[in-house]
Amino acid sequence: MNLLTTLLDATLVIGGVPILWREIIGNAFGLASAIGGMRRVVWAWPVGIIGNLLLFTVFLGGVFHTPQNLDLYGQAGRQVMFLIVSVYGWWNWSKAKRRGIREASGTNPSRSIISEPHDEAAAVEPRWATNKERLGLVVAAVVLTVTLAWVFSALGSWGPLADAWIFTGSLLATYGMARGWTEFWLIWIGVDIVGVPLLLSAGYYPSAILYIIYGIFVIWGFFVWMRVQRNAARSPLASAEV
Repeated sequence: MNLLTTLLDATLVIGGVPILWREIIGNAFGLASAIGGMRRVVWAWPVGIIGNLLLFTVFLGGVFHTPQNLDLYGQAGRQVMFLIVSVYGWWNWSKAKRRGIREASGTNPSRSIISEPHDEAAAVEPRWATNKERLGLVVAAVVLTVTLAWVFSALGSWGPLADAWIFTGSLLATYGMARGWTEFWLIWIGVDIVGVPLLLSAGYYPSAILYIIYGIFVIWGFFVWMRVQRNAARSPLASAEV
């Protein structure tokens, strides 16, 4: 237990400011998960879960006595949300990948998961959300942000409105990623725009820096998925189906 406590409390001091190593490591796992999401590989989900577990303890600073010693219930709550949605995403992408492998192997009975695991096969095909799905995203964004801002304010969260949007945007973006909607990258950009000022003012500097990196990364990921969509639309198979 002493070893575990020592590991959890380990800090890195930069410019006289103590920073928890688990905040740095948790964000590193989150970045690795984002890279996996861009590549559309299944391992993005379990890697992200590890980061969620670490960051949950970081953002409840008043409970776990972090150097910041303040609570961001939206940031902490979204780690729990990530766990739930990530389980769904993990299952959904794994099912899609297994289906793709079966279809690819159908032309040659000698091919199998054991002989040719196809570890790099994409788990989902990017697409734009339908108008109905987009409307659902907008309604959910407004209702959840307003409701959660009231809840977080009652709980004593630091910066409840921004905290509420970060939680809501993260939920919608993660769900959109699981469904393969290209719009999820744009939602992440909205989360980053609000998240960076909040985290800087709260003293969560590694997370703020990672949010800036995420912002650059999600723009890149958005164009990667757009290119995949265009290539799929130009493929002979897609043309034949149309």
